[in-house]
Amino acid sequence: MQIRNIIFDLGGVLLNIDYQRTIEAFKDLGIQYFDGLFTQASQIGLFDSLDRGDISPETFRNELRKITELPLTDQQIDSAWNAMLLDMPGKRLAMLDRVSRHYRLFLLSNTNAIHYPAYQTYMDSQYGFSDLEALFEKQYLSYELGMRKPDVEIFEHIIHDKKLNKDQTLFVDDSYQHVEGARKAGLLAVWIDITSIDVLDLFSPAYRLNDLTDLLLKQP
Repeated sequence: MQIRNIIFDLGGVLLNIDYQRTIEAFKDLGIQYFDGLFTQASQIGLFDSLDRGDISPETFRNELRKITELPLTDQQIDSAWNAMLLDMPGKRLAMLDRVSRHYRLFLLSNTNAIHYPAYQTYMDSQYGFSDLEALFEKQYLSYELGMRKPDVEIFEHIIHDKKLNKDQTLFVDDSYQHVEGARKAGLLAVWIDITSIDVLDLFSPAYRLNDLTDLLLKQP
């Protein structure tokens, strides 16, 4: 069946991210075991709670201070936590504009009330607008929804909210566990290994999904 809808991840797929930079930033603050608390693939419940909006940034910072037993300032915590956020290449913005002429586009991001304002500040300074919402039919942010990837419920929410046909909807993410969650929800989904694939590689010069996408869909 023809794909008509594409749900894009934000960090890693559109916005460049380096998780190791946050790990190293917290290690520089004295938390040598931070990679035992947080990685791209897994994290302790504190980070999940922040992503779902279950706790405020203030509670997150206070709990992190309790866990680490370090007198870290709010600014130190936020700076280290935001260190992973890199740049948004203009070519990806141009791609979204072109691809939106052929497909319905949606954004789904695990993000939080510390990361998202930092991202908005970057976008405003770099491009003159605060986010990508204008390039999508709708954006879905985990901390606003009270849900996060890879839980099936967040994918089901989008499907029901926009009345999408699962067989016509493609999800694109750079975290494999999120792709697995989308597939459990019945969506078509592809995992982008960002060490070798850029999201632009999924599209032909006419900005339609290409043979690479078909190949990735066939992979487990």
